[in-house]
Parts: sequence; C-alpha cells; structure tokens
Amino acid sequence: MTVIVRDVRPGLPEDAEGFARVRRAALPFMLATGPQVAFDWAHAHPDARRRPLVAEADGEIVGTAEVSLAHESPEPGIGDVNVFVHPAHRGRGAGALLLRAAEEHLAEVGATTLYSWVLDEPANRAFAGRHGYTASRSAYFLRLDLAAAELPPLQEAPAGVELRPAAAFAADPRPLFELDALTTADEPGDVSAELTDYAHWLESTWNHPLLDRELTTVALVDGRPAAFTAARTDGLGRYGSGMTGTAPEFRGRGLAKLVKNHSLHRARAAGCTEAFTGNDTGNGPMLAINEWFGYEVAAKEFRHVRTLG
Repeated sequence: MTVIVRDVRPGLPEDAEGFARVRRAALPFMLATGPQVAFDWAHAHPDARRRPLVAEADGEIVGTAEVSLAHESPEPGIGDVNVFVHPAHRGRGAGALLLRAAEEHLAEVGATTLYSWVLDEPANRAFAGRHGYTASRSAYFLRLDLAAAELPPLQEAPAGVELRPAAAFAADPRPLFELDALTTADEPGDVSAELTDYAHWLESTWNHPLLDRELTTVALVDGRPAAFTAARTDGLGRYGSGMTGTAPEFRGRGLAKLVKNHSLHRARAAGCTEAFTGNDTGNGPMLAINEWFGYEVAAKEFRHVRTLG
C-alpha cells in the first residue's frame, strides 16, 4: 500500500468528509463534521497561511494535518502542526510523511517554533520525540454523559444578573466579541493570543456552522456582558464547550457555573446526549467547575514544541 500526501481540495465534499472522519476516529472528544471542516478551510485568516494536508492510501484518506501560523499571537514565528492518523492505518508511515510536509511549509512561511498537541499514549509521545519535539504543558479532554448525568439544579440568577442566549445579540454581537477577547487574553497556554480582528471573528466564530447561538449563554451584570459559555453542537447529539470565560472584575461570583449550568440543562432538553470540553491541567478553577458538573477525564494530551534549525 502506497501512502501519498497532498493538499486538500476545498471544493470537493469528499475531502472534507474524509478529513472529518479521520478526526473523529483519532480524536473522538472533539466535534468534527464535513461542513464544519470545509467552512474552516474557506474562512481561514490569510495571515495564518493555513495549509490542510491529507495522507491517502489507495484513494482513501487515512491521515490529516492541520498546519498554520499562530497569527493571533503577538510573538512572531509561531507555527502549529497537529497530525492525526486513523487508528486502523497507523504504523504505515502516514504520520511521518504528513509531519515532514507540514514542517517544510511552516519553515517556508517563516515559522521558527512549532507547537503540536500529542495524545498521552506511548506510541504518540514516542513519535513526537523521534521527530525532535519536547513535551511542555498538558491538558485534559473531559466527557459528560449528558443523558444520564445528575446536573446541579438550576438556580435563579442573582439580583442584577440576567441570562440571555447569544442569539439575543444577533443584531450587534460586538459586546460578545469584546468579552471573548478579554477572556482569551489570559487563558492559560504556551502561546498567548490577542483577538483584535472583529470582522474575522464575525466571519469565522460568530457564523461558524457548529456554534449554537441558542445554547451559548451569556450573563449580563447591570446590562453588561460579564460571563459566557460558548456551545457547539453537531446535530448528532454531541455538545462541545468552545470557551467559558468571565471578565476579570466579575470573577468569584459563580457566573461561569451559572451560565454553563443553564446551557447544559437546555442542551439536554434539546436532545444532546454527550458533552465534551477541554481544560489546561493548570486551570484549577475551571477543572473544579467541570468536576462539579460531573465531567470525567476522557484523555490527556501534551503540548510539544520544536525549534527549527
């Protein structure tokens, strides 16, 4: 069996479906659909120099690589490369071919430091080590059996606090962008990010096909957005938390728990049966909140880093 690596063909639905199929098989804790993958390709920021790749064997997509520059980071020269191979096709060289093509592209567009997320499995970590990557920080994938979970009971919003779905901001979502930017700025991670491009946020985040504006929940304090939880759904009963954040001056008041609890209750009522989220292992406050809801660790991954010659 000969494995080849090629660029995706954005106009072909079968490439997007194959890409998503490999992602779901290799990383079942994240939502991935063909239409979502195609949307992400079409709306990538030009500064990201994004180049999605696939490994193909006998006409079947068996591996994928997500390759881009971290254009939202104030630090130049940061590249991201995440390689996924279908579990049934591992050990045949697809991962190494994908990684080599990805690294060549990132070097050509100016990356000097590469980051990659690697599942905490012996074979995966050994693969990363052989290719010059060193483990840094870690994160958990968390899963909640939403169909059977005993969610904390719903609580009334305290005085001065109002809960609204993101859909209520359809006429002017800028306040949500500003809150997203504020909370993203101090999210734990190896690479900092600054959200400054409102037009691109509208295009790629607000209009994302998986964003569920009815389940995404916002807490307003005296009319000002203070906390939110972004919800994604795939139409297959799966719910994913994209981001849960609280503006610094409103932290310590239980608003993150409040918005997420309301969102999870409404997600279950809407027919969702599984809920997924992810947390940096050093983010104790958010891990405690998710444990309170009943989330359990499904897998662990390590961020790996390599400096190019």
